[in-house]
Amino acid sequence: MEAHRNPYSPGAGSPPPALAGRDNEISEFNVTVQRLDRGRAGRSQMLVGLRGVGKTVLLREFNAIAAQRGWVCQHYECDEGTDLAQAAARLARTAILDLSPGKRLAEWGASALGVLKSFQLAWEVPGGGAVTLGFEPDPVPGRADSGDLGRDLADLFRVVGQLAQDQGTGVLFAIDEIQYLPAARLTPLLMALHEVSQLQLPLIVAGAGLPSLLGLLGEARSYAERLFVFSPIESLNREAAFEALASPAEEENVEWETSALEEVLDATSGYPYFLQEFGMQAWRMAPGPDRITRQDVLTAVPLAKEQLDQGFFAVRFDRTTRAEREYLAAMASLGAQDCRSSEVARALGKTTRQVSTIRDSLIKRGLCFSPAHDVIAFTVPMFNEFLKRRL
Repeated sequence: MEAHRNPYSPGAGSPPPALAGRDNEISEFNVTVQRLDRGRAGRSQMLVGLRGVGKTVLLREFNAIAAQRGWVCQHYECDEGTDLAQAAARLARTAILDLSPGKRLAEWGASALGVLKSFQLAWEVPGGGAVTLGFEPDPVPGRADSGDLGRDLADLFRVVGQLAQDQGTGVLFAIDEIQYLPAARLTPLLMALHEVSQLQLPLIVAGAGLPSLLGLLGEARSYAERLFVFSPIESLNREAAFEALASPAEEENVEWETSALEEVLDATSGYPYFLQEFGMQAWRMAPGPDRITRQDVLTAVPLAKEQLDQGFFAVRFDRTTRAEREYLAAMASLGAQDCRSSEVARALGKTTRQVSTIRDSLIKRGLCFSPAHDVIAFTVPMFNEFLKRRL
């Protein structure tokens, strides 16, 4: 389809040309922001789902919504080595500077920066103390320096929220891959958000993580369910999947045949990342001039699978050890997206205890999660099919 621009954009966190099927989550977030703007209480939001379903895209949409209302927005992506104290200090510092721009920093933000410095000293957070705007903040004794991370983080978030409230605005901390925070660090984060929520300060977190996050939050604090609006992010239904493919094509004056859309939906199970990849390849294979047919999709299927195998799947698989690959292969041999841990062990000729370390390492890497007792599942959609092709 050389005469038209290919509108599809597969990529980690890349915004799709049409954000279809996520109206409920966007509406929930809008309600929260509006409540806080009116001085009322609002809950943080947590997006939970497999990889490739568009959680990061939604976080960025939340950022855009908050920014349009004049809020200060900060984004952070966790990984296996994330230090919560360091991450929180970075988010808070940037928010304080954004809330107190230019010459008003000394007048509005000096106290908040002093609390931040106390926090940095107490938790040995490197850098970030000096502000190249004419003064160095002094630490505020007795604030954010107790040595209890939950209390100190609450002090830090509270001073940022109060500064935002004084300026008639709000603060959004968007935290991606939040499942990488261990339970010992999730607890202080929840404690801090709980205090901010009780004070009805305009500071919220929009988080995103794998399905394992639900259990982690529940273990960290029983009141976690009252702090967040939990939004399960899943594959798109038929109507939304068709919209995600057809709407961008219509803007280029190109039409999808219904049978072609059905073929893509069947091949992708409606997962947003896969829809974009299959859409891109179908567009490339279609001779046009203004139509994508079922045959175009059938021609594109091997190319789309190859691209997914070399990129989306391989980037996760290639970092595994030999023992982990054997475990993953045993899972795939059982033929489903999830299976019994005991059955995987049996397929390996071992006991569940003998392979528990491997199982735990795959969960920590974010390749698997445990949706229920003695159940292990892939966090990557259709990963079992990839493993069968690869192994």
